[in-house]
Amino acid sequence: MTQFSVLDLVPVREGGTLGEAFEASVALAKTAERLGCTRFWIAEHHAMEGIAGGATSVVLAHIGNATKTIRIGSGGIMLPNHTPFQIAEQFGTLDALFPGRIDLGLGRAPGAEPELQRALRKNLHQASEYFPQDVVELRALLTGDVDLAIKATPGFGANIDLWMLGSSLFGAQLAAKLGMPYAFAAHFAPDHLDEALNAYRRSFEPSEALDKPYVAVAMNVFAAESAPAAETMASSQQQAFVALRTGSPGKLKPPVEGYADTLPTPQRAMLDHLGQAAAVGTPETVRQQIAAFADRTQTDEIILCGSTFDPDDRIRSLELTIEACRARVNA
Repeated sequence: MTQFSVLDLVPVREGGTLGEAFEASVALAKTAERLGCTRFWIAEHHAMEGIAGGATSVVLAHIGNATKTIRIGSGGIMLPNHTPFQIAEQFGTLDALFPGRIDLGLGRAPGAEPELQRALRKNLHQASEYFPQDVVELRALLTGDVDLAIKATPGFGANIDLWMLGSSLFGAQLAAKLGMPYAFAAHFAPDHLDEALNAYRRSFEPSEALDKPYVAVAMNVFAAESAPAAETMASSQQQAFVALRTGSPGKLKPPVEGYADTLPTPQRAMLDHLGQAAAVGTPETVRQQIAAFADRTQTDEIILCGSTFDPDDRIRSLELTIEACRARVNA
């Protein structure tokens, strides 16, 4: 049976505060745990006023303290922004605090803006070229499978599940080479989904951590009691996508009824394109769309994404989605 997990961007809504965003994430994580979801991930973004997950490991500690059993982790840490040693320490600390519950999803995409590079004191383009070596070094810092001159404390010996994240063939091939589970970000970059999953499964080499391929795919999901209500609820996320693609990201905006119909053709086409990895509608419609997507990808796990202006709407959407999918399985 397909597993379900949640990816949270810790959205900050217009008129809202950072504190409210963090507490909304806690409430969502508690709901995911109550519903039996496998894991709850936070994504690293920087210098975006509408996304509050930049200090990812700190946010995860907050989530970990509020939950008991659900796995928590990064979806993902952009490793070029850091050193492997720093991440080994941070996630080694998380493992010590919440043993057996920590995932470390790794991504290559750097924040390439000159201002961010200066703020991080990093040449992010150059750092991304060393990503494969940094992944191997990070794994060695945690497992000791390669002799290093220094040990991360915390970090060394931590029981952490390492994941490769990606939206292209590069991440798929690296995950296969290193024998890592692979998560594909179809929720915002669906173009290479089928090709990447095929490449990963075809080239997978077993490792001590994983003996066969394991895939998770992210998709945007919005469920409500009626289709119009779900479509309106999804419009806040749609506005965020349009704002990002047009170079004007900001805080999450209130929903707009019929929003997509107001857009110019190129922006409407962009949303339609992203819709191939989305499920929006009544619980039964969402269940059918998720089932078709799972059948297409043969994924082991669906990662549910999608920000809503009202945090309660996302909690209710998650409840309706999980209940509908599981009711069908148990029928």
